Amino acid sequence: MQQLERLKEFRKSVNNKFNVYNSLFLNLPYRDVDNVGILIPLLLDLCQKGLQAGQNPQEILEGFFASYVDLEEEQDQIDFMFRIIQYVERQVVLYDSVEDAAFPKLNEHSNTLSIKDYFQLVDKNKSWDKVAKKLSTFSARIVLTAHPTQFYTPAILDIITELRSHILDDKIDAIDTTLQQLGLTSLINAKKPTPLDEARNIIYTLRHVYYDAVGDLYAYIKDNIKDHAFDNHNIMKLGFWPGGDRDGNPYVTASITKDVADELRINLMKCYYNDLKKLQKSLSFKAVQEPLQELRANLYKAMFDASKNVGYADIIEPLLAIRELLIDRYYSLRLEELDQLIDKVKIFKTHFATLDIRQDHSIHKKVVQTILQKKKLIKGDIDTVADEKLIDLLLHKNMKLVPEDFEDDMVKDTISNILQLKGIQDKNGEEGCNRYIISNSEDVFSVLFVFGLFRWCGWKADEISFDIVPLFETMNGMATSENTMEALFAIPEYRTHLEQRDNKHTIMLGFSDGTKDGGYVKANWSIFKTKEKLSKICRKNDVMAIFFDGRGGPPARGGGKTHRFYAAQTKDIANHEIQLTIQGQTITSTYGTKEQFMYNSEQLLTAGLSNNLFGKENVISAASRQLMESLSELSFAKYDALKHHDKFMPYLEHMSTLKYYTKANIGSRPGKRGNKKKLELTDLRAISFVGSWSQLKQNVPGYFGIGTAIQTLKDQGKLKDIKKLYKEVPLFRALMLNSMMSLSKCYFELTSYMKENEEYGAFWNILYDEYQLSKKMLLLISGSKILMENEVISRESIKIRENIVLPLLVIQQYALQKIGQGAGFKEQYEKIVTRSLYGNINASRNSA
Repeated sequence: MQQLERLKEFRKSVNNKFNVYNSLFLNLPYRDVDNVGILIPLLLDLCQKGLQAGQNPQEILEGFFASYVDLEEEQDQIDFMFRIIQYVERQVVLYDSVEDAAFPKLNEHSNTLSIKDYFQLVDKNKSWDKVAKKLSTFSARIVLTAHPTQFYTPAILDIITELRSHILDDKIDAIDTTLQQLGLTSLINAKKPTPLDEARNIIYTLRHVYYDAVGDLYAYIKDNIKDHAFDNHNIMKLGFWPGGDRDGNPYVTASITKDVADELRINLMKCYYNDLKKLQKSLSFKAVQEPLQELRANLYKAMFDASKNVGYADIIEPLLAIRELLIDRYYSLRLEELDQLIDKVKIFKTHFATLDIRQDHSIHKKVVQTILQKKKLIKGDIDTVADEKLIDLLLHKNMKLVPEDFEDDMVKDTISNILQLKGIQDKNGEEGCNRYIISNSEDVFSVLFVFGLFRWCGWKADEISFDIVPLFETMNGMATSENTMEALFAIPEYRTHLEQRDNKHTIMLGFSDGTKDGGYVKANWSIFKTKEKLSKICRKNDVMAIFFDGRGGPPARGGGKTHRFYAAQTKDIANHEIQLTIQGQTITSTYGTKEQFMYNSEQLLTAGLSNNLFGKENVISAASRQLMESLSELSFAKYDALKHHDKFMPYLEHMSTLKYYTKANIGSRPGKRGNKKKLELTDLRAISFVGSWSQLKQNVPGYFGIGTAIQTLKDQGKLKDIKKLYKEVPLFRALMLNSMMSLSKCYFELTSYMKENEEYGAFWNILYDEYQLSKKMLLLISGSKILMENEVISRESIKIRENIVLPLLVIQQYALQKIGQGAGFKEQYEKIVTRSLYGNINASRNSA
């Protein structure tokens, strides 16, 4: 019944409204765009019917040009395709705005657990003591990243916000005017953004959405928890990677990191100033005027002068003094309003969001080797040095590093950055920057190199106020992680460091590169098992394990339904915090409005809390584990064979949009690590890898190997066991449901012309056969008739979005065909491919 109610509301608030407002596009102020709005539905129909009938994109568009728009000159046809791209991009923006505006109404009919539901459940179970204790220490951390799939400028974000507001009020004239403004405003960057540009774009969302949303969420929990002493201001934390994430991005320098730290602090001061300005109107009492005015003046200076240092105590102490005055002299009038600001200050302090530093292990290895060679402590390659000697140098050798003593820019910058981190902590507070993450961690030196670099840059070993966080993301990294952590815990100097960090250890696990390396099921099952093993090791060593998940938008990068994933954890996995990355357009699509942020944050909290406190405990039996292991290995074997197929990389290079990601002005980061001439999978970024499969509508990393694995076990007479696994093991069900989402976004008809290709036809058929088999097997074990059968709203949304961008996808494939044929106008066709990436990424919302 709830499904039907939600579908009814969706059709009323989303489908119908989009169709009405979409008609306003007929009047968009474009030059030379006569009839484009009328022709797009016709083109969509031709694309759908043509692809179903086996026509290829070139045949469809050539027929369209000849029969409906009378464009014989190739240049005219190219110009027309660009106009369609412009038009469709803006349709996507409109649809996003309509769907976001409907979000609160749709969730009135949701069956997922909100904080309100959670508290009612606590009431019913008479377990307030237990839940209050858990809530007093539990937290969720959302870490915002600058991965290059979020490219709307602040001007467009403002337009989207305005559109959403007008749609909520059904102001048709205002919507029309705003759409005309959208028509004349560029959606994309004229040039590649710098890391500072990316940071400012995301800080825009921090300031205009998350500042109030986190404050309101905290206030709601505080008011409803029935614990007057509740003061867990860390229950919802924000992390920040733009400007600190150096992994594969040479444009993130020490000066950029400092500038971003300043931007975070300055923008937070603006938030405090605006709140204080509003509050001062209510606090008109004589005794509080002077401290209020003095604090305002301090904040005002800090808003515009990065050198002005207003510390946490400089803000909180005047507010607490004002609070005492309100209680003692003014009958606690307006106390609640003041308390809300005080709570925000206790949440955000002077940092707003914690700026994480991240770099690849191989870079640290190069830096340490260069330093040791320069200081004449080793002669040759660092790999020839005995482990015991190297550990001794890292833990005990004292030296003073000066960046200018080194020639290599990367070595200079790494040293410069670590040298400046104390200064960032002095201004933004320790929480402003206190985590150093090491990508591709595979042994004990991934952590010890960073520990040694901190020491050599002037930090005393017992005063390193940073969590050093290994990121295990490859299959080998996960397989050796147990030994790595055991070895670290056995080092007395490192244990002393952990004592300084409250005996907590954050460990990051990377879904994106794990999936690229091991395939969907193998990666997720390996991460799950790794968490269980590391939890056990940490418990044994009296260390609290905190897991940080590097999750992307789509299932292939660890995304999908986040609540479902965390609710599926077992009691053997440490559950003190939930930490995860929010990447690309997921920042605006899933956490982009106050309502969305609060709803999805509640989902994180309730998933983590209910996991331990309510319902049936998640236990995976030995038999179920064996079955999961078999599925994991069988699917990996199928994926690994594909990965090593001699056409795998050439297919991506020549038949997909892979190389065009680097040409798009989406993000500052290069599309691959290193400068090798030959493209290798290990160097390829997961975003462009997964995104390219998404643009092809093949989504290979989200399911490939699952069909073969299930079919193999079915042939062994284990179908009944797999059905039972799907029904009884939440983890397996969550993975399969996410795979169904990946499959539902596939549309092999778009590229079916490739099966005739002499070089790649056989490879295309391998992909298509596994898609068909995976779909068939997943429907069989779930008992569903269609994919996403019980997720009617998501299914309808995907259908509408895919229809909006189908003309764009056909144009993209047409351009790729023309390029492959060596046709003229190559540069313009390449621009068409590049430009069409934007609309397709946004329409999918979690495509990369």
